[in-house]
Amino acid sequence: MNNLTILVVDDDPVIRRLLEQRLKKEQYEVLLAEDGYKGNDMLSSNHIDVVLTDLMMPGDIGGIEVLEFAKELNRNIEVILITAHSSVDTAVEAMKKGASDYLEKPINFTELFLRLERISTMRGLLRSAEDLRQAMDVTESTAAETIQNLEVAAGGLQNKMDNIETLLTSDTIVAEEKVTQALHIILDWK
Repeated sequence: MNNLTILVVDDDPVIRRLLEQRLKKEQYEVLLAEDGYKGNDMLSSNHIDVVLTDLMMPGDIGGIEVLEFAKELNRNIEVILITAHSSVDTAVEAMKKGASDYLEKPINFTELFLRLERISTMRGLLRSAEDLRQAMDVTESTAAETIQNLEVAAGGLQNKMDNIETLLTSDTIVAEEKVTQALHIILDWK
């Protein structure tokens, strides 16, 4: 099963149904919306990884507005705009606003699936990078704690050595007593 949840937003019921069938056949989880209003509602109430949206739809909410809304909700939502009215200016505008890609109707499903696979691969790489970062944070924290414990232990040993040196260089204590006191220091006897 593919790990992406895809929201299809298109006012054409034939396109919606075709996309739904082809995406489900490839094991994607698919949600459908017949216009930008419903698309934004679905975005607000569901976890969505990718939005496939028609650029031109009736009403005040077209593909660009769905794109903007999706990016406001979660900048990690990938948006692919689909249009029958190919326009370089519109494509540039969509990419500036965060669209990850742009497809023309009729949809070339091989291209679409390659783009979805690329998105899935990138998400997997990002998850792996995050897992590595977290593992490095834990390792760094553990190393810092270990170093601190070693510094405390080294300080304690240095203190014992200083006390033994002072004891052994003393002229007021007899040799046998020096050895006994040095053993007490080494073994922490009271």
